[in-house]
Amino acid sequence: MDLISRLGVVGCGLMGSGIAEVAARSGLNVRVAEATPDAVEAGRRRLTASLDRALRSHRLSEEQRDQALNRVSFTLDLTDMADRQFVVEAVAENRDIKTDVLRALDKAVEDPAAVLATNTSSIPIVDLAVVTERPARVIGMHFFNPVPVQRLVELIPSLTTDADTLRRARSFAEQLGKQAIQAPDRSGFVVNALLVPYLLGAIRMVESGSARPEDIDRGMELGCAHPMGPLRLLDLIGLDTAQAVAESLYEEFKEPLYAPPALLRRMVAAGHLGRKSGRGFHVYDT
Repeated sequence: MDLISRLGVVGCGLMGSGIAEVAARSGLNVRVAEATPDAVEAGRRRLTASLDRALRSHRLSEEQRDQALNRVSFTLDLTDMADRQFVVEAVAENRDIKTDVLRALDKAVEDPAAVLATNTSSIPIVDLAVVTERPARVIGMHFFNPVPVQRLVELIPSLTTDADTLRRARSFAEQLGKQAIQAPDRSGFVVNALLVPYLLGAIRMVESGSARPEDIDRGMELGCAHPMGPLRLLDLIGLDTAQAVAESLYEEFKEPLYAPPALLRRMVAAGHLGRKSGRGFHVYDT
């Protein structure tokens, strides 16, 4: 196994902070890049709060919590990723933003053998790889939320990804204690290609007045033994992210079951994004 000791993470939202936390708890030196000082502070608070929850639930000792925090540093400058062996991009699910980040990382990371991974949940990897000068070293690594809890990582090599990059990405996932599956480089990969139609179907039931959100969720939790109903899961994912994934799937396949329902679009426009905004299909304390 090729062990990574210096990891870069770009973006410290829910996914980025989770990846940084898992890596720091695994003993890696982690450097996190964000766009603004406010985003850095929000990311630091998110990371600290998650580690504190692990401490309270006795999954970490106080010493382990402090060691993990000490392994993470923050920066506003992507050139500070120069010495990283492996960098995971975890910015917003937006093709243009991800493209800009990968171009900048390609210039900043000095080691030509370093791997640039993108944590997209729906954008074809080849579209992102070809904007760099090292497309053979670009791969998709789709982590699942919450990263400290969910064990799965989808590995998505593109047509340009070489075998060594895939091997190193799999080794890195195992180093973090994750289980990896290989997915095709097509929008939605494996999990979202199956999951998104189910989630959108639940929205359409609400939209048509067929059932209430609480009854849909309770039905799937009690009737199908799902740990969380589809509408609570959408609130956890973020309705804006769910819309972006659905749009990407629909753009590629033109299948009606992938088309975002009008209700989803209107909720996103209203800022009802789920847990992170305090309101989605359910109401949350913020």
